[in-house]
Amino acid sequence: MSLFSPKIGIDLGTTNVLVFVPGKGVVINEPSVVAVSKERGKMGKNKILAIGAEAKKMVGRTPDDIIAYRPMKDGVIADYRVTEAMLRYFMRKALRWNPFKPIVLVSVPAGVTSTEKRAVIEAAMKAGAKNAYVVKEPILAAIGAGIPIHEPMGRMVADIGGGTIDVAVISLGGIVASTSVKCAGNRLDRAIIDHVKKRHNLAIGDKTAEEVKIRIGSAVPMQEELTMPVKGSDMVSGLPRTVDIATNDIVQAMSRELREMTQAVRKVLQDTPPELAADIIDNGIILTGGSSQLRQMSELMYRRTGVIAKLASDPYYCVARGTGIALKHLNTYQKSILAKQ
Repeated sequence: MSLFSPKIGIDLGTTNVLVFVPGKGVVINEPSVVAVSKERGKMGKNKILAIGAEAKKMVGRTPDDIIAYRPMKDGVIADYRVTEAMLRYFMRKALRWNPFKPIVLVSVPAGVTSTEKRAVIEAAMKAGAKNAYVVKEPILAAIGAGIPIHEPMGRMVADIGGGTIDVAVISLGGIVASTSVKCAGNRLDRAIIDHVKKRHNLAIGDKTAEEVKIRIGSAVPMQEELTMPVKGSDMVSGLPRTVDIATNDIVQAMSRELREMTQAVRKVLQDTPPELAADIIDNGIILTGGSSQLRQMSELMYRRTGVIAKLASDPYYCVARGTGIALKHLNTYQKSILAKQ
């Protein structure tokens, strides 16, 4: 390992990319969106026009010859070339003018296949990494949440992001039981869009749905409901219209997706050896990831599993923080985590 090689940790999410540089913390937090021109260039490839925050501004607002889309789907690479360009852009932005190639550690979902894992490593190497490692998200989330993963004690983490919910029971630095379900924040947004269309005859976009979820959404019904005006296009007249929507309306909209998420946690609990299950009852389930911040999510988990669930501190940054800690102690983690995957 070169003495001069900078290190970068990348939380490569379906919705956002977070880049962690040891000593500096999270230096980049941008949407994993790329804007591409439909016209093909000299090499017969579509030209990439914008990446990250710049591209996100274009979503739903592009002319016909430009597409703004996410190259990651459900936590894995859907478009290889565009993901590579996105990684290169974020790595360069994080390193500024450092001439040395970085050592890169990238997060991947718990249920990732070896082919998908290879694709991430290859994309990072082609984007300019000296060495690239991948570590499963629940492990990084646990490290970032401050859980001592090397102890002989069962710890459970549910990392709920944009594309997947990754649930794992960790003991002695390795994953004992896990699952990765492609149902998380983005699916909740879609459910809200469908519900508003059906119930209110109103078409809304992804951005509005996400805003509704954050501002008034909840995982369980609330006695004191929140309300907000929602703007969209009338499905009949096609004209702009505003409707008021309340929390319990949104709870109902997301109920099927939330059930699927709690089912993932129940499945892993059922697959957990009895000794470790006893530890989990004592320690509770740790919730990490952006979508774990939905109101009453820990209450929903408790109601469906009977195990107390706690929100990690700064849940959105747990995986990114975990990449930083793993990079700092790369020699230690190289033996345990990287070998055990």
